[in-house]
Amino acid sequence: MDDLDFHSTNADVRDSVQERYAAGAQEMEPALCCPIDYDPQYLKIIPQEVLDRDYGCGDPSRYVREGDVVLDLGSGGGKICFIASQIVGPKGRVIGVDMTDEMLDLANANAPIIAKAVGYANVEFHRGHIEDLKLDLDALNAWLADNPVSSVADLEAMEAEILRLKTEMTMIPDNSIDVIVSNCVLNLVSDSKKKQLFAEMFRVLKVGGRVAVSDIVSDEDSPEALKNDARLWSGCISGALTETAFGEALEEAGFHGITVDKLELEPWQIVEGIEYRSATYLAYKGKQGECLEKNQALIYKGPWRNVQDDDGHVFRRGERSAVCEKTFNLLQQEPYTDMFVAIEPAIAVTDRIEWPASDCGVRRRDPQETKQGKPRITTDPSQGDSCC
Repeated sequence: MDDLDFHSTNADVRDSVQERYAAGAQEMEPALCCPIDYDPQYLKIIPQEVLDRDYGCGDPSRYVREGDVVLDLGSGGGKICFIASQIVGPKGRVIGVDMTDEMLDLANANAPIIAKAVGYANVEFHRGHIEDLKLDLDALNAWLADNPVSSVADLEAMEAEILRLKTEMTMIPDNSIDVIVSNCVLNLVSDSKKKQLFAEMFRVLKVGGRVAVSDIVSDEDSPEALKNDARLWSGCISGALTETAFGEALEEAGFHGITVDKLELEPWQIVEGIEYRSATYLAYKGKQGECLEKNQALIYKGPWRNVQDDDGHVFRRGERSAVCEKTFNLLQQEPYTDMFVAIEPAIAVTDRIEWPASDCGVRRRDPQETKQGKPRITTDPSQGDSCC
């Protein structure tokens, strides 16, 4: 998993990205984006200057639902936020986080226009680094205006204020977001900060929340020569994770149900034979928790002979599989909906029985376990309908 060594530095990457996207906020730069077909009904009210300065490689907004609390990482000029605003409706909320002043100025200038068009204001933008969603940089800037740093003592005071802001005025609190979207931005974060980035995504999502991220991925590892090219990095190329490493980063952060929902066959760019293409990954939060025995079973419907989930459970097609209550509930939710038949016990188990710690696998659930406590009756077909 070479990409997950996260070995490159952060400062140079951040500076080059900020400089290029600041320029991109002033004048359209086609090299920063891939052609994308958005739902035209949501574009009608978005000002042209926002549409012209959208630098994405997919449409994660199509995974947003009515009433969601949405977080857009690297929100830029606000296009995805403004689309999401219309989808979530007045009961939803949309939060954009970006580090580039010029992009934030563009987004904030157009937010009132969108609010007037839809009849409600549900979008807000914050200046911050997407790998550190606790620190609101606008709040820090306001403090620095009154407390300039000119000595070691001042530096220590600033560090204390940063800690206070992160803990007492957390920009994006724990377990507060229904869906995280991002459009061609995660690759711009330095390798040294990517692990922290995915951990922050996991932190802020609610249990049951989901990730829908469009980004550039590569079919091979990018060599150091490409990673050290600031132009290639800020151009969404050399900072890209590989197709497999992106999913592994999500898994390492604690997500489950990780799906490559869309992978463009045609490369967006090819550099030294390495293909860089757009992909959209989905992932979910919520597999963590204790395992209790409730005599429940799942039957995997197919089409494969067997499948293995993220926790190593192997399910055989057509077999009643004994699972803990947590897994039983989890595998009836998205993205596993309709993959399993769920079988509850005839008599509910109310006692608190821990799942055997040594038994991590899935065993066959004997039907007698499921029917435990139920009378052994025999039906008479002559007393009912002649057919099912």
